[in-house]
Amino acid sequence: MPLKLSARALDILIVLVERAGEVVGKKDLMARVWPDVTVEEASLRFHIAALRKALGDGENGARYVITLPGRGYCFVSPVSQAPSDRNVPKGEMPARLERLPARLPRMIGREEVIECISERLQKDRFVSIVGPGGIGKTTVAIAIVHKLAELSERDAYFFDLGPLSDARLVPSAVASALGIMVQSEDPTPALIRYLRDKRALLVLDSCEHVVGATAVLAEGIFREAHDVYILATSREPLRVEGEHICQLPPLASPPEEPNLTAEQILAFPAAQLFVERIAAGGRAVGLSDADAPVVGEICRRLDGIALAIELAASRVNAYGIRETAELLNQRFSLLWQGRRTALLRHQTLSATLDWSYQLLSELETIVLRRLSIFVGIFTLEAARSVAAANDIEERDIVLALESLVSKSLVATNNDELAPQFRLLDTTRAYVHEKLIGSGEAGDVARRHAGYYLRLLEKCSSAAPEASDSRGKHAAAKHLANIRAALAWSFSDCGDGELASSLVAASAGLFLQLSLLTECHRWTAQAITTLDESTRGTGRELELQAAHGLSLMFTRGNIEEAYLALAKGLEIAETIGDLHNQLQLLGRLHIFHERIGDFRKANGFALRGEAVARQLADPIAIAEAHSALGISCHLEGRIINARTHLEAAIAEVPDSQRINTFHFGFDYRNRARIALARNLWLEGHAASAVMVARQTVCEAETFDHPVTLCIALIWAVSVHLWIGDLDSAEECINRFIVQANRHSLAPYQAAGEGVKGELLVKRGDPEGGVRMLRRALEKLHALRYELLTTTFSATLAEGLAAAGEIKSALEVADDAIVFVERNGDLFYKPELLRIRGAVLAASDTTQAEDYFRRSLELAREQSALAWELRSTIDIAKIWSAQARRNEARVLLAAVYDRFVEGAGTVDYELAGKLLKELVHLPASGEQNSRRLPVTSSKRAANRALGIN
Repeated sequence: MPLKLSARALDILIVLVERAGEVVGKKDLMARVWPDVTVEEASLRFHIAALRKALGDGENGARYVITLPGRGYCFVSPVSQAPSDRNVPKGEMPARLERLPARLPRMIGREEVIECISERLQKDRFVSIVGPGGIGKTTVAIAIVHKLAELSERDAYFFDLGPLSDARLVPSAVASALGIMVQSEDPTPALIRYLRDKRALLVLDSCEHVVGATAVLAEGIFREAHDVYILATSREPLRVEGEHICQLPPLASPPEEPNLTAEQILAFPAAQLFVERIAAGGRAVGLSDADAPVVGEICRRLDGIALAIELAASRVNAYGIRETAELLNQRFSLLWQGRRTALLRHQTLSATLDWSYQLLSELETIVLRRLSIFVGIFTLEAARSVAAANDIEERDIVLALESLVSKSLVATNNDELAPQFRLLDTTRAYVHEKLIGSGEAGDVARRHAGYYLRLLEKCSSAAPEASDSRGKHAAAKHLANIRAALAWSFSDCGDGELASSLVAASAGLFLQLSLLTECHRWTAQAITTLDESTRGTGRELELQAAHGLSLMFTRGNIEEAYLALAKGLEIAETIGDLHNQLQLLGRLHIFHERIGDFRKANGFALRGEAVARQLADPIAIAEAHSALGISCHLEGRIINARTHLEAAIAEVPDSQRINTFHFGFDYRNRARIALARNLWLEGHAASAVMVARQTVCEAETFDHPVTLCIALIWAVSVHLWIGDLDSAEECINRFIVQANRHSLAPYQAAGEGVKGELLVKRGDPEGGVRMLRRALEKLHALRYELLTTTFSATLAEGLAAAGEIKSALEVADDAIVFVERNGDLFYKPELLRIRGAVLAASDTTQAEDYFRRSLELAREQSALAWELRSTIDIAKIWSAQARRNEARVLLAAVYDRFVEGAGTVDYELAGKLLKELVHLPASGEQNSRRLPVTSSKRAANRALGIN
C-alpha cells in the first residue's frame, strides 16, 4: 500500500531493503543517502525514526528496521522481489513465477553452490541435490529455479512431494500440478507425452520418502522429454539414468583455533547466519571478541546445518549466547521450535530426524543406533567390530552403512586411503537416545571400548611405526572415541579391568599430544584400580611412567611425580625391560635436572648410557648422548658437552624399536637447542643464533607443545646473551601462549621470570625485580630450579641497579652456594662476575678478585663468552687505575680469539673499549711499556700475573 515518505526516508529504505538481512553501517548509509553532503549522525537518526513511524515499526509486534549499537541498521522484515517483465510477453513471466515458492531475499554462503549447480543443470539436464535434513536443499533449489526462470523462457514448476504419504501418488500429484487430467490408474505415460515437446524446468522437492516412485518418473521424463530439465532434492540419491548428484556441503564454520576475533569469526557463513538470525529475532547484537569463540563452537557443534543454526539462534533472545551453547549439550535442544510457517518436519530438529529415521529398514535402524556410540570419526573396521553382534553379521553392517551414507545419515570422508565415517552431532544426539532406549547401550559401549583397546595395543606394538615422521601417534585421529571409551570404562556401569588396560595403552598417545593434565588424571584413576594380579606388571609400569612425567610438567617436580617414575623404573628392572628402563632413566634425568640436582641427573644419564649400550640400538645410544651432553653443558664441561650433543644429532640408522619421540618429546630437538647455548659459550654467537632459530622452527613442525616450549625457553637465553631483546621477547611470548594453553604450571612461572629479565635489561629494575621475585617464589614452590640460577643472577643485577646493594650481594651469594652444591656450574663464572660488578662501585680490589676468579673458571670450562665478559670488567678497572696497556693486552688477547661475535652486545662493547684504550694512553705510563695488540694467550696471562 502507498506510504507517505520524505525523499531521504525513501532513500534510506531503498538502501536497507537492497541489503535486507545485512547490517548496513552508519557511515555507508550516510554516504549513499547524502553522497555530496556532510551531515551529522543526528540527521540519520531523525529520518530512521520517521521511516519506522511510517512503516508502523513496533506496532503489534511488527519489526522492520533494528539498530545494532556501534554497527548500524538492519532491515529484518521478509522481502520479496517483483519479477521483471523485460523482453517477456506480457503476463507470461508472472504466470511462470506464480508456480514457484518465494525465494529468500538473501542467502548466506551459497552463492558458489547455486552457480555451480545451475551450470551443471543447464549442461546435464538432471541434477539431484543431496544432503541431510535441514542443510538447505530446498532453499538452494528454489534459488536456482528462480535464477534459471528469469534467464530463459522455460516454464518452471515446483513440486513439494513431502506431504505425500503414498509413493503411488507421485505421478498423479505431478500431473495434477501441471493441469493434466488423466483417467488411467498410472498417469506416468500421459505425463511424459505431455512433457515431450515442452521446454520446462521441474523441481521435485523432498523425494526421500517416495524415492522409488520419483526415480521411475524422473528417469522416464529424462529419457523421453529432451527439453525438460529436472532438479531433485533428497536425503539420498535417486540412483537412475542421467542423474548427476551434487552433495550439498554444510555452511563453512569457523575453525577450532584460539584467539579468533569477532571479525574473523564472521567471515564464515555459518556464523553470519547465526548472528543475522539473532538480529532478525529483534535482539540487537554486536558480536564481541569474547563471545566470538562461543559462536564458533556453536556452529561447529551444529555441523554448519542451516536449520540447526537458525533454531539455536532463536534461543539467544531468551538465554544469551553462552547459555545457548550450554543448552546444546542437553537433549531438549532437539525440541527447540522454529518458524511456525515452516514445514512440520523442519519445525524442530527432532521432527527433521524423525522424518529420516522412520524411513529406515529395521537393519538400518539397529546399525544406526549402534553407530551412535562413536564420537567423531570411525572406520569401516570399527563399525563392523562394534555394530556387529549375534543378531547381525559383519557383512550386513557394510550394506547397512552404505545405505545410511546414501541417505545422508552418516557422513563420509574419502580423503584418506581408507574411508572414514561420522554421524553429525545432531543426528548422533537423536539416535543415541534410541540406543539408550533399546537397552543394549552397555553391550555396545563394551565392544566400543574393547575395539579401541585393541587398536591402541596394535599401535604400541608397531613402534616406531605407531608415530609418523613428526611424532604424531597413529591413534591420534581416534582421540574422541578413546576418551569416550575411557569415560564409560570408569563409569558405574563400566569395567575397571578394561579401564586400567585402556589407560595404559592410551598413555603414550596423551603424552605425545601433550594432553598432560588429562594423562595424569586418567593414570591416577587407573593406578587405584590395580589389584594383586596387575601390580608389578607391564601395565603398572606404563601407568606409573606416564603418571610421573605428566605430573612433572603440569604440577611441578613434586614428590608424587618422582615416586611414580622411580616405581616404574623398579618394575622395568625387575622384569628386565631394557626399553622402559631407558625411558624411565631419561625421565628421571629430566626430573633431577628440573629440581636443580645436576649431579644426580648426570648419574641417571650415565646409567641410561649403560642400558643403551646393552640395547645396541642406534637411537637408544643417540638418546644417551643427548642426556649426557645436556648434563655436561649444565655442569660447565663445555667441550665434553659438544662432543655428546653432536653425537646425539648425527644421522644414525633408523631403529626398529624406538623413535625420536620415545620420551614423549624429541630428544634430537632438545640436544640441538642445548648445542645452540653451548656454541654461544664457546664464542660462536652467529652459529648459536642460527641453530637456535632452526631448532625452534623444527619444533613447530612437530605439533608437540612441550617440545616447542623447551626449544623456545632455551632459545630465549641465546637471544638474551647476545643482547637481542626483541627476539627474546618474541620467543617468550610464544612460550607463554603454549604454557597457558596446555596448563604447564612450571613453564607459566618461567615465562614470568623471563619477562622480569627483559624489564631489567630494558632499564626498569624495579618492575623487573618484582616480577623476578614472584617467578622465583612460584618456581621454588614447584621445585623447578632449572632456570632459577639465571633468574637469580638477573635479580642481583636488578637489585644493584635499584640501589639495593646488600640484597643484591645476598642473592648472588645464595646462587653461588646453590650451584656449588647441586652442580649447576656452567653459570658460576657469570655469578662470580655479577657479584664483582655489584662490589665494583665500593670496593674495586674485592671486585677485581671476583672478576679474576670468574675469568679463571671460564677458561677452565672453555667458556670464551663468559671469559670476555670478565675480561671487560677487569679492563675497566685497570683502565681507571692508569693500567691501560695491561688492560689492552688482556682484552685484545680474548677479543681476537672470536671468529663470530659482530653485532652482539659483549663483542661490540669490547671493541669500543679497545679503541678507547689504544687512543687514550694513561698519563705516567712509559711508551716502552706499551705492548702491541696481540691474540697471544700468554700475553694475557702475563697481564694477569699468571705463569
